[in-house]
Amino acid sequence: MMNKSWIYVILTCLFELIWVFGFNTAETWWHWGLVIVFILFDFYTLPKACEAIPTGTVYAIFAGVGTVGTAIMDVFLFEGDFSVGKVLFMALLIAGIIGLKLADNKEVDKNMKGVA
Repeated sequence: MMNKSWIYVILTCLFELIWVFGFNTAETWWHWGLVIVFILFDFYTLPKACEAIPTGTVYAIFAGVGTVGTAIMDVFLFEGDFSVGKVLFMALLIAGIIGLKLADNKEVDKNMKGVA
């Protein structure tokens, strides 16, 4: 169940980046239709990911990938600015997400020790 949940995390992050890209590029009704479809897929996979993984971890990853992915997409696809400050704060965000995930694992370990 845990591995399947991580697949949902990956899918929700991917769908998020696709619909954010769509917000910047959609010009016709069917482009906007695809954006809506990806938002609906996103709203399906995000709660499915939270079924076996702590919601705080899932949301931190979702928001972090969305933020970092959007910033990278802005630089490489939409000719946005890239600076040392952006790289620094993206690294800080990624470190925070990893720290949150590690903290969740410690809580699970404590709970498991209490059971045995």
